[in-house]
Amino acid sequence: MHPSLEQIYDAHADALYAFLLNCCRDETLIQDALQEVFLKLARNPLLLETARDTRAFLLRTGHNALRDLARRNSTRAHYEQRHLEQTPTLLLPVFSGEDDAFRLALEKCLQDLPEEQRAVLHLKLWEDLTFAQIGETLDISPHTAASRYRYALDKLRNVLRPVYEERL
Repeated sequence: MHPSLEQIYDAHADALYAFLLNCCRDETLIQDALQEVFLKLARNPLLLETARDTRAFLLRTGHNALRDLARRNSTRAHYEQRHLEQTPTLLLPVFSGEDDAFRLALEKCLQDLPEEQRAVLHLKLWEDLTFAQIGETLDISPHTAASRYRYALDKLRNVLRPVYEERL
């Protein structure tokens, strides 16, 4: 009779954790790697049938999972950093010679809005959704959508009014 996943976990999880801790000091990454190992076994219990040494197999699988997760996290961090450095232009000039200062101030203000207000504002202005539709899309009440929209407009108004008045 083959040992259950629970028995395998009880027998080897501490050793696997200690090994991964020596390889990496990121506790979250280690826990994710452990989860990957045992999910892999849960999905395919026959994996251990071909292994000569269960612990060695789990250690190698854990090490590979840790390395893959670290690589993915590194790649993700790299792309997130690049995204932060390369701020996309949200608003293109409508007319040639349009006031770039106002447009840039508007873009900066939009980027500085909290994500939930920016999402509501986008759905209302660019997608022309009702507050009920926005609420359904974002899984919030229509009243919450409306208040986030008002807060976003107030922030835009406060930041952009001085820039606009400067132009006059």
